[in-house]
Amino acid sequence: MITAVNFHDCRAFAPQASFPPSGARRQRGGVFARLLLSLVLLAGLAVAGAFGGLWWWAHQPMPLTGPAVEWSVEQGMTPRGVAQGWVDAGAQTSPWLLYQWFRWSGQARQIRAGSYEIPQGTTPDRLLSMMVRGDESLSTVKLIEGWTFKRWRQELAQAEGLKQETRGWSDDQIMTALGSPSLPAEGQFFPDTYAYAKGSTDLAVMRRAHRAMDRHLTEAWTQRAAASPLKTPQEALILASIVEKETGHGEDRGLVSGVFNNRLRIGMPLQTDPTVIYGLGDAFDGNLRKIHLQTDGPFNTYQRGGLPPTPIAMPGRAALLAAVRPDATRALYFVASGDGRSVFSETLAEHNRAVNRYQRKRP
Repeated sequence: MITAVNFHDCRAFAPQASFPPSGARRQRGGVFARLLLSLVLLAGLAVAGAFGGLWWWAHQPMPLTGPAVEWSVEQGMTPRGVAQGWVDAGAQTSPWLLYQWFRWSGQARQIRAGSYEIPQGTTPDRLLSMMVRGDESLSTVKLIEGWTFKRWRQELAQAEGLKQETRGWSDDQIMTALGSPSLPAEGQFFPDTYAYAKGSTDLAVMRRAHRAMDRHLTEAWTQRAAASPLKTPQEALILASIVEKETGHGEDRGLVSGVFNNRLRIGMPLQTDPTVIYGLGDAFDGNLRKIHLQTDGPFNTYQRGGLPPTPIAMPGRAALLAAVRPDATRALYFVASGDGRSVFSETLAEHNRAVNRYQRKRP
């Protein structure tokens, strides 16, 4: 039998939902809000504490490796790189903390390129202020493209206010002090104008120039042509030094390099006068003679194939790039035309005609 149901009483069979009183809900919301506020306050206190600790640290003197530390901020350096550079130069502190101070001060992007010297007692805050103001007293010394290391040492020896730390040192002793004992000194320094503070040392300037060459050489090497016969960055540096000495006009660098790359690729001697002259050293009187070309030696590229054992000068950035990215050419020869330019030839017959015209002044 089906029994009729009174729908008005259905609520008796429905489960009863349990809702907290509205006051309890407000109480829980208040607890959550207070907890959130506490966390925010704690985070704020932690940040304030961290900044306070950094502020205190930034106003304490930094230990230095010597009576003074000198270093140069180069154009385009990042604040992190500036901090690391000072530590590498001799500021005995945390590069991470130094970088954080640069950032938190809001002045990181205002640091100026230049050469700076800091004495004992300098704080990170004082250091930053110096770099932001560009507070430096500088002299300059130049390294010209195509100079030899011997010539540059003479220039450094005459530089005003530059301490001669390396006077009496051999080239090998200098390279050992610079951390590159396996490299020859020749070619390892980037041509540029270097500013220095009074009392800086010649070794400090050399270190900057050496680091700059390493950086530019690495950059050039990453851009080398796929078909390049050069096997190492040092081979690129050697070829770049030859290109630098053989080029009388900047627009010819790529073609001059193309000739030498072609010769290296087919095993043809480079036959370049500047290497022979470099090998003669002080014996060269300004007149390259036939006997010089016929006398064997490590730098005589008429008598020996391949590259000479070391660079023969300091190449600039354009020569470095030309060495690894030569112009596309089939030329195997070139001769100076007398106006600073060169004339390029694919065959020996063409080359001999160019020599007669431009060197021997024959029709």
